[in-house]
Amino acid sequence: MANLWFASALIDAGWVESVRFSIEGGRIARIEAGVTAGPADEQHGLGLPGIPNVHSHAFQRAMAGLTESAGPGADSFWTWRNLMYRFVARLTPEDLQAISAFAFAEMLEAGFTRVGEFHYLHHDPAGVRYANVAELAARIAAAAEESGIGLTLIPVFYAHSNFGTTTPAPAQRRFINSVDQFAALLDASRRVVDQLEAGSIGVAPHSLRAVSPQELGAVASMLPGAPVHLHIAEQVKEVEDCIAWCGSRPVDWLLDHASVDDRWCLVHATHVNAEETHRLAACGAVAGLCPITEANLGDGVFPAAEFLGAGGLFGIGSDSNVLVSAVEELRMLEYTQRLTQRRRNVLADGAERSTGRRLLDAALAGGSRALGIERAGLTVGAGADIVSLDTTCETLLSRRGDALLDSWIFAERSGAIDCVWRHGHKVVAGGRHLRREAITRNYRRVLEHLLA
Repeated sequence: MANLWFASALIDAGWVESVRFSIEGGRIARIEAGVTAGPADEQHGLGLPGIPNVHSHAFQRAMAGLTESAGPGADSFWTWRNLMYRFVARLTPEDLQAISAFAFAEMLEAGFTRVGEFHYLHHDPAGVRYANVAELAARIAAAAEESGIGLTLIPVFYAHSNFGTTTPAPAQRRFINSVDQFAALLDASRRVVDQLEAGSIGVAPHSLRAVSPQELGAVASMLPGAPVHLHIAEQVKEVEDCIAWCGSRPVDWLLDHASVDDRWCLVHATHVNAEETHRLAACGAVAGLCPITEANLGDGVFPAAEFLGAGGLFGIGSDSNVLVSAVEELRMLEYTQRLTQRRRNVLADGAERSTGRRLLDAALAGGSRALGIERAGLTVGAGADIVSLDTTCETLLSRRGDALLDSWIFAERSGAIDCVWRHGHKVVAGGRHLRREAITRNYRRVLEHLLA
């Protein structure tokens, strides 16, 4: 049993003062409010729930900043993707593990305590399956164990290059499987994840353009009860190609042809019309929003205000990991709404309500559902995934309650995160991951040969 005492904390019931969390077996066993810190208590200022990261491609962290030079024509997601394909062709299993461990350590420092790793890199550079078909999944799991982050591994099925079962491109050969091959890969990946502390697994048909309707149904049903993630409607071209293929927009087609429910996380859904927005909210699926990546790639802006107003749930993800920051994702989400609607506090839930509180509550609820976390937040029985803020930071001085969240999300430059616990284990102290030196050393060695 370990005890953490906070001067103030945001638990499920709201803000409480002078609160002790008793942690046993990685979970919160007891919460006592209005108590004096005892001699055995580790004391901190402000306690918050860790934030789920619903969508990550960890290996892309090593590309950050390398795609910001203009090409000969108009740059877009599609030109960025070509650069990514060239980069991924060079990765070894050892490279993937080192880069992922570095990205995961950064996520913990940024307040993310669990990651949904959308894992589509399966084979060797020639497209040949490894002797262990889950070799690269095992590398992701090893990186999660090394960093201490909670992992929901989401193996991805990828079969085609575009709608209508178009033949995959040579650059996609590391991703491609038949349904039977993927079923074997998924089973092997599940055995890998079972060895992790509080690890879990989901499944992902990559996108409507990468799977046939028959493959979509087969893959989505492979893990009954587990999360199902899918890229959808990220780009205008994707919407146009879908209409040319079937006469319907992507989200409309999916909701008409698949049993989409609260197991599903539809990633991006950037280009949805008003009808699709309401249908998506009504079906219970989570919108997996990645505002930094969506801005970096020029994707567009998800209609978050309309979606939340219709009762929808969202989670946030770091996606390409060009910048890893839970706070920046939340800030970017609100600011893009302000820019498109030309008003302030767009996502606040009513008059006199805190925008920061709404963002954090929504990201926790939606992200937890998307990653299959049955009990989340600071409540008895939940995993002890806790973030402490340094309330001596100038930006947070003399704030209380929701004003602390608003100041942290919208006004703090450095992030103010002091310590992070994941499943009761301290993994960050003084704002720095406890294994950062060794993890960074391995990452640096990989970058020196990859970018030589």
